[in-house]
Amino acid sequence: MSATYDDMLPRPGFVVEKGRTAVVVTDPQRDFLSEDGVVWQVVGQSVVDNDTVKHLDELLAAAHENGVPVFISPHYYYPHDHKWNFGGALEKMMHAVGMFDREGALTTAGLSGSGADWHEPLRVHIERDDVVVASPHKVYGPESNDLVLQLRKRGIDKIILAGMSANLCVEAHLRELTEQGFEVAVVKDATVGAQLPGGDFYQAALLNFRMIASAVLTTDEAVAALETE
Repeated sequence: MSATYDDMLPRPGFVVEKGRTAVVVTDPQRDFLSEDGVVWQVVGQSVVDNDTVKHLDELLAAAHENGVPVFISPHYYYPHDHKWNFGGALEKMMHAVGMFDREGALTTAGLSGSGADWHEPLRVHIERDDVVVASPHKVYGPESNDLVLQLRKRGIDKIILAGMSANLCVEAHLRELTEQGFEVAVVKDATVGAQLPGGDFYQAALLNFRMIASAVLTTDEAVAALETE
């Protein structure tokens, strides 16, 4: 039997070190994770198949229980963001359907229960004094928010990464954090991707995770790593 790409690639591994390691979750918001979210039609089956909400719940709970800091990198669009002159295909779609829309940067009016709000089962893990909610990223990666600054200021250089969605914000965060010198492990069943005719974007992301990340973990493996340290 011929070797597969997975056989040919090394497995660098990832060790949790207290004081240096954080859990980062991208876009744990209703538009992605709730049945009434604006993109549920294309991500919902993947959310169900991966049991993504349960896995995010388990991952965040384990981080808190073991004293590992949690950082959230959310996605918000304000009215001025809808005045951009150009954008990629998915940017155009997100703006068209009002994904992650908020009334403004200086108000929470209309946020509660909207698509931009936290998915309710995860709220208890996010709305805590010890959780860092970064400023919003605007396309996919953390280049436009303060996530890297917040991590650096806390002495973090090792990341366990999860959230939404696999081939977009998670992969973009993985790439940028890696370029910025962080060691990153991805939790593969605590994320999902869109499924469209002719393309399963979750499966596409898994290929890139394997090539870029130091480790691609299940939630059970990530929780065990958090508990071991």
